[in-house]
This record gives sequence, structure tokens and C-alpha cells, in this order.
Amino acid sequence: MKTIRELTEKKPWLSWVLFFATVIIVFLIGLLASSIVERRSEAQLYFQMVSPIPEWEPDNAVWGENFPRQYESYKKTLDTNFRSKYAGSAMIDYLEQYPELVVMWAGYPFSRDYNQGRGHYYSVEDIHNTLRTTGPMPATCWTCKSTDVPRLMNEMGVGEFYAGSWESLGHEVTNPIGCQDCHDPETMNLRITRPALAEAFERQGINIEDATHQEMRSLVCAQCHVEYYFGEDNYLIFPWDKGYSAENMEEYKDEVGHVDWVHSISKAPMLKAQHPDYELYKTGIHAKRGVSCADCHLPYHREGGIKFTNHHLMSPLDNIEATCQVCHRESEATLIADVYERQDKISELRRVVEKNLAQLHIEAGKAWDAGAKEEEMQEVLTLIRHAQWRWDWVAAANGYGIHSPNEALRVLGTSIHKSQEARILLTTIFHKYGLDYPIDMPDISTKDKAQEFIGLDMEEQRRKQKDFEENTLPQWLGAK
Repeated sequence: MKTIRELTEKKPWLSWVLFFATVIIVFLIGLLASSIVERRSEAQLYFQMVSPIPEWEPDNAVWGENFPRQYESYKKTLDTNFRSKYAGSAMIDYLEQYPELVVMWAGYPFSRDYNQGRGHYYSVEDIHNTLRTTGPMPATCWTCKSTDVPRLMNEMGVGEFYAGSWESLGHEVTNPIGCQDCHDPETMNLRITRPALAEAFERQGINIEDATHQEMRSLVCAQCHVEYYFGEDNYLIFPWDKGYSAENMEEYKDEVGHVDWVHSISKAPMLKAQHPDYELYKTGIHAKRGVSCADCHLPYHREGGIKFTNHHLMSPLDNIEATCQVCHRESEATLIADVYERQDKISELRRVVEKNLAQLHIEAGKAWDAGAKEEEMQEVLTLIRHAQWRWDWVAAANGYGIHSPNEALRVLGTSIHKSQEARILLTTIFHKYGLDYPIDMPDISTKDKAQEFIGLDMEEQRRKQKDFEENTLPQWLGAK
């Protein structure tokens, strides 16, 4: 075999080829080394605090001075343009879309106003604007709406905070959901700032301090995206003592005798689900595989050598490449079709339940009007309470059931079963009092017609809201 020297002596041009090849290789290695050094420098600068962040600092912009990438991505929650088939960040008037809900919530503030929640940036603004806050409310209603809440709880004491009124603390609560709700200002570690979550685990013998980092990427969300109720002195409680399922929490609330409101037509002692996202997620395949809330809703993003969490808090369908396709190798079109196929089935059952429940409340009202006795109606009212609770456990959760489609369909199925049991009992009562069955249903085909039917004076509600906007709200904003 000829040596390189022998080859170059016979072919002098080959020496030049080897020379330039060596130069190019050295140049590329230099570029690689420079890039590595640059990325390491970026990473070091990324973790250097520009200025210390005070404990309980509620202003997200102060945090943004140290973490501009996260802050800029968080501000994208101002964008309300994304609309999926069933949800998204766009404003949706659910009462207009599903007018049966007005009848289902007769006597409760949700019959006045119920809209799709917008991004976290609007958390304080939206609670100012809703017609559900035109009546007296406890300060507990602020708990999940603002980074000012942990500060106030620290200053006042947790029990004292809950015992206050919504109006008395309005001037103190001005910053929307943000950084402090989930992060320690010194270490940036994830932490729990709402005591109800830790208390719920403690009652089950679980120390939340033992949670792993991956578990914390869901638990910081579970501080607020959960079912809860107000106990004595409006103390916030997560009803998890018997478990996380709809039936577990139903049993718990029945035992403690909790009633959110008495329905103004059926007189049923009702339960209102809040947003049991964590509980529904716990029954799904992603939870079983160790996928956290943040994996799908706050995906990682890269800029140069820096990998950081995108705090846009978006629907995964708005960024499938960074969310679903990290694990799933199917095309974007296929993944979206899979989501919608499952949500279509959930939507079909939901509409059956909603129409049944609206009719049930009206039928129960007819039975009362005909002279039905309380002992005759007791079982009917319990069935209505349980049927609507189970519907609401699915409907109130964000994501339109996609966090656990099988469980959502199962629970909706049990709601339909409860409704039918109530209807069988009502037919007997109707027969006893000479009522025709089925009844002639009133026209509740629009939100306005349904609100008129339940006797809701919407002009009065709008007047109260206008008075709040003109008198109270300027004082609160001025105090900021």
C-alpha cells in the first residue's frame, strides 16, 4: 500500500487537498467549541438574578426582570384568538350555547352568567366583569385569582383571610395569576402557596413535601384546578377524604351535608362542581404514564443554549409539535382528529344529560305545584342532586373531558341513569296528582328565554354590575 508521501510526490495537487481539508476540519471544530462556550455562557447568565425578588412579591413584572423569556411567554395569555372545536382561549358564552344550563342553575349565580375562562392574565379582570359577583361573596372567592392572595394570607392569617368579604379585599387584589403562585422567589423551585391542597393531602396521611419535581409540575396546578367547597367560616376545603372520583366526592358531601344552593324550581339541594381538572386527570392514561400538567400545557422551548418552560399556558392543540408530538409520532391532523373524536362522543352524552336535567327540574316543579309532599319528593330530589353533580364533575372540568375520556363518558352515563330513576319516580307522583306525563316543556331555546322562564331579572343584574363598574371598581383600581 502506498504511503501518503508517495502519493503526494506523484500527485502534488493532493497535498493542497489535504491541507485545505485540514483547515476546514480545524475551523469546524473551532466553531463547535465556540458554540459550546457561548451556550454555556448563556446558560450561566440565564440563572443569574438581576435583582432579588422579595418574598410574597405579587407583581409578575418584577419576576420578569430576572426571567424575561418566561415572562414574555406568560404575557401571551393575553391572546384570546385560539379556538378549538369545543374550547380554547376565546370567550364563549356557554349559556347562549347551551340554554338548558340556565334552568339547571336556577337560583344560583351561574344562571346569570357563565363564560369560557380566558388566559391567566385576565383572572382578576374577568371576576370583576362577571354578573356572578353582583351579590355578597366571601373573600375565599379570591383564593385562586391573584398572586396577591399568598401575601394577604401571610399578613392576615389563612382563616382570617377566608372569613373576610370579597368587597373588603378588592382593593388589595390587583395582580393576576402568575409567578409567585407556583415558584419560590429565591430558588425558583416549585412550591405550594395555597394551603387547602397541603391540608387535603395531610388528611389522607400524605406529606406534600415528599412530592417529586415531576409530581410538583402537576400539583402547583392542582392548587386551583380542582373541586372545592367552602366549609365553616368559608374555609376552603378540597373534598378528597374518600377519594378523587365523582362518586367519592358525592359521598363525602352527602355525609357532611353540604349544599351549594337549593334549586328555585325543583327545590333540590344542589351541588356545584368548580373545575375538577386534577381529579379527572388522575383517572386518565397520561397520569398513569407519569405525564404532568406542565408537560402538555407548559412545554419546553429552546433559544440558543437555553431550555426554558413556555409559560403561555396554552391548549396543547395550539402547539402540537411541542406538546403531543414529543411523545406521539402521528401527524398533527391525526392527533387533532383523535381528540375531536373523543370530545364528540362526550359532547353527545353531555347534551342528553343537559336536556334531561332541565326537564327534570321543571317536572319536579310541576309536582310541587300539584301538591306533592316532601316525603314523596325526597328520593327524586336526591337523584336530581346526584345526576347533576355527576354531569357537572365532567362539564366543569376544562378540556371538555379529554383529560380522561373513558372516565368522563362513564360518569355521564351514571348521570343519565340517575335522571331516568328520578323520572320513573316522578311518573308515579304525577299519576297520583292527576298530572299529564310527559309535560309540555316551556320554550327555553335561548339564554334570554330560559332566564325569563326562571324569573331572573337580568336588567337588575346588569344595573348592579354597572353600579359596581362606576363606583366600586374605580376605587379598587385607584388604590393600586
